[in-house]
Amino acid sequence: MSEEAPVKWWTAKRKTAVVRDIFKGKTTVAEVARQHDLAVSDVESWMDEAQKNMENGFKSRPKDLREQYESELRETREALGEAHLQIYALKKWRRLLDDEENS
Repeated sequence: MSEEAPVKWWTAKRKTAVVRDIFKGKTTVAEVARQHDLAVSDVESWMDEAQKNMENGFKSRPKDLREQYESELRETREALGEAHLQIYALKKWRRLLDDEENS
């Protein structure tokens, strides 16, 4: 068995080749993880992402990639806004408690 140099950066093209080999039955998730010193969950997440994106390819009108990213960006901004409000409220609550203790 030949020793391959460790992969420092997994490009989309390389991930695609690995996932394609798994789908074709040429290798398994566990084998890929072991060969490349990856967590099984990392390889499984690549497979999940590939399956999610394949569904879009089979639709009669595939969702525009930009639209997908904009939707994800909107959701991320909303989550960030909620987190910001929670942090603000917790800081304010903490200041009120500190003021109450110092009085």
